[in-house]
Parts: sequence; C-alpha cells; structure tokens
Amino acid sequence: MTVVIKNLKLALPPGGDRAYAVDGVSFELSAGKILCVVGESGSGKSMCAHALMGLLPDTVAAESGEILFEGKNLLSLSAAEWLAFRGRGIAMVFQEPMTALNPLMRIGEQIAEMFEAHGLLTPKERQQKALALIREVGLPDPERAARAYPHQLSGGQRQRAMIAMALALEPAVLVADEPTTALDVTTQAQILKLIRDLQRRRNMAVMFITHDFGVVAEIADRVVVLQHGKVVEQGTADDVLLRAQHPYTRALLAAVPTLQPPQRTPLPDRSKAVEVIGLGKTYVSGGGWFRSERRVQAAKDVSFDIYRGETLGLVGESGSGKSSVARLVMRLIEPDAGTVRIGDVDLTSIGGKALREQRRRIQMVFQDPFASLNPRRKVGNIITDGPVAHGADPAAARKRAGELLSLVGLNASAMERFPHEFSGGQRQRIGIARALALDPEILVADEAVSALDVSVQAQVLHLLEDLKARLGLSMLFITHDLRVAAQICDRIAVMQRGSIVELKSASLLFAAPEHAYTRELLSAVPGQTSSSKAA
Repeated sequence: MTVVIKNLKLALPPGGDRAYAVDGVSFELSAGKILCVVGESGSGKSMCAHALMGLLPDTVAAESGEILFEGKNLLSLSAAEWLAFRGRGIAMVFQEPMTALNPLMRIGEQIAEMFEAHGLLTPKERQQKALALIREVGLPDPERAARAYPHQLSGGQRQRAMIAMALALEPAVLVADEPTTALDVTTQAQILKLIRDLQRRRNMAVMFITHDFGVVAEIADRVVVLQHGKVVEQGTADDVLLRAQHPYTRALLAAVPTLQPPQRTPLPDRSKAVEVIGLGKTYVSGGGWFRSERRVQAAKDVSFDIYRGETLGLVGESGSGKSSVARLVMRLIEPDAGTVRIGDVDLTSIGGKALREQRRRIQMVFQDPFASLNPRRKVGNIITDGPVAHGADPAAARKRAGELLSLVGLNASAMERFPHEFSGGQRQRIGIARALALDPEILVADEAVSALDVSVQAQVLHLLEDLKARLGLSMLFITHDLRVAAQICDRIAVMQRGSIVELKSASLLFAAPEHAYTRELLSAVPGQTSSSKAA
C-alpha cells in the first residue's frame, strides 16, 4: 500500500504571513517504510498530517493537488466518508495524549470505542480486542491498565494507549505527529522501538513528524524536509543526514546539540549562590474509607550547591523529582525536610513579606510559555506586573520592560501585543524577559527549551548563556535532554527516584559516567550511531 501526495496546496486565510500552509508538496508513503517529515514550527508538517486525516481547520482549504489512497483522492471524501475511513485506512498518534484521550473514560473503554464507532464486534469481543491491543503495545499489567483513567498513567504509558487506539482497526498507514517530544530519553527510546517494531510486524506505512534529527537517525527510511510549506529536500535517511544538499537542511543539522560538552572557562568566583541541604518531599494522596494511601517520595535527602555564575543541570527521567526540586528551591512548595539558602538567607525558615522580598532574587522560566503567560494581558503588562507589585514606579517598569525585550532579541513594540501573536521561541524570550524584570541573581529554567525546534532551541540556549555572562546570573537548568545539558551546563546532577545518584562536571559526566543509571540515560539518546558517522 502506497499513499501518494501530489502537488498539495493548502491555502491559508487572507492576511497571514504567507498564502499557503503547504505549497506544492509531493511525497509518497510506502508500506513497510517510515518516512520522517522534518522542519521548524510553521513549516507545514502538521498540516500535511491533518490533510491526510481529513482534519484540516475550517480556515484552511485544499486548493489543489491530490492525496491518493488505493487510487482514490482523499480530498474528495465527504464528511460521512471520512468518518468511515478515518482509523481504518489511516490512523493518527497525536503529540500530547493527555489532550487526545477522554479524561472521564477508562483506557480499555476508549480503545473498545474504536470498534463500537464503526459497528464492529460484540461488546465482549471489543473488550477482548482492547485487552489484546494493550498487551501488544507493552503496557504493564494489561488488566489494570484497561481499568485505569488517563491521569493514572505516566506520559509514556498514555502514549502507548494512544498507539493501541490508532492500531485498533489495523490501518495501512500510521501518522505520528511529534509523539515523543515531551518524553524523557529512555521512554522516548521505548516508544520509538515500539513504533518501529509494530510497523515492521504489520507492514504499515508510517509518516513520522518530528523536529529531532536524533529521532530521524534512529528510525527513518526516508526523510522529507519542509521549509515555509515547501519541500526543500528529500531522500534516504543516509542521504539527508550525511550528504544534505540544501542550506536549510544543513542549518537544521548544524543546530542539533551534541553529547560533546564545549570547553568552559573555569568559574572566577567559587562562592555559593544557592546551597541546598538534605531536601525531602513526599506527596501523599488517597486514603479514607475506600482507597489506600499512596506515597511518592519526590525528593530524598537532596543536596547540592550552585556557585555564582554557574549553570547546574538537573537531569533524569520523568518522575525522577527534577521539577519538584526546582519548586522546592523556589519555595513554591513546602519541603518536609532540608534547607535552601540563597547567599546568607535561609529561604526555608522565612515567610510572609520576608519571603516575598527574597523571591526577587530567584526567578523561574517555565517549560510552556503559552501556559505560563496570561493570554488576556499584553506583553508589556506581563513583564511589568512583578516589579510594580514590588513597589516599582509603573513608568520606570515599562521603560525597563522595553529594555529587557531588546535584551532578549525582541522589538520594544512587542509590549503592545498579546502572547498568542508570537511564535513558541518568541514566547519563551518573553518568559525570560519577565523572569529578568526583578533583577534576580538566580534563574531556574524548568525544561525551558524542550518544546522548541532545534534551531530556535539553539538560539534560546545561546541567549541564556549570553544573559548569564552579561548579568552575572547563576542558573538551575532542568532538562530531560542530555544533549542540551551537555551544551549549557557547567556541572550536572543526575536524579533517579528522588535522589541524586551522580554529580560532576559536564565534561567528566559525559566522558566517564560512573552510575549505571547515568550510563543507561546516555545510551538511550537517539541517533548516536548516525551522529558519529556524520562527524
């Protein structure tokens, strides 16, 4: 089975930055092969996927071209025909399973619903088939997983459940839209292996959308590179990764961080900006008449220092406790034990006005700037809210906001616009400007570049390095991407199940990891074989 996309043009509404989301795109999806579609945000990758599924927004129209499946042009299907076809001919795995899964339905019921929607099987057969699919995608304890709600599963487990739903009707083509972007390296490696194994076992054609060239190197048979809605390069994985012809492809490849830390200048000041001693935090849920109490130890005797001018990385899988430690250091959640000192101040022993005043010294850059920026307030207000709340003159705060926007590479006119009017990378720059508005000594960056394209990611990492040097900042940098950690961190602490299992300089950690868990994380980074070939 081959799907052929011929000269596809998807028209955008008038007034946009370009006329077409996809402009004259042509490629094929072949049975038993994985095609990776890569490019920056806005390149048209997801629009191609949505066109294949008949899920284009009302404001986007297929102006010309064909999507041929078994000789039939899918663009000519009626709404009723799409309902019958979707899931059977082509199925999709979405980027964020928590938004794609129904939070009020059990996992088994959601998989069984695929058969019910198409009038297939008896209720008992649907349950049996759902359980078989749960086993096939490798969810642990299948019977329990079938009874679980989405929030009771981890991110990787939810993605496995989404894959089970997509496979239910045995489609000829699977479309996977950034299915591993938010996952840590070990979970990502497991999902990539699962998709590859299922694709081979079922002889499916797979269209895999990603901005991660490590993923491309790991699974792709062929690669299509999109820029501004146009195909600028396509070929076998080896041709594109090792012998790229187009300047845009070469620029994307050059922006991919490596596991080789750069030479870093020794810190001139060895005084401590932050001192963390014996932090402990246990989350308790459940209990009562009908539910047993559940305890999760997010931090267990966590201790580290951050020196002035240093970036300390905190790495580990999802659930290792990284973000909990960040919030404990910020005093956004209360520790059960331990001490956090900023300079000479014990942050864990103060409260009220004193704590509020000390919070000026440590500010946070969040993972998702779209969620952390108020969509109803203009950028200028977002940046000035903090200083004004701390007693700054509003006019002076606005002047400073303009300076900060310039500092992070944005025009001061951005102050009069809303967050949704900016790209992901620009919103992250706004988040950084907001964090700097109170002139902090320490930045806490929690997965601040994980959702960004490689080129935008490289720009933001360079910006953070530049700001750190220019403003004399110290930084706690939380990430699950070890390649990013290698490029920006002076030292790295590795967390597993709430404890730090290894802490050393970035160069030593990558050259000679001592703990088995650290070695496991490093071995799970995708694309290392091809990276070494390219080098």
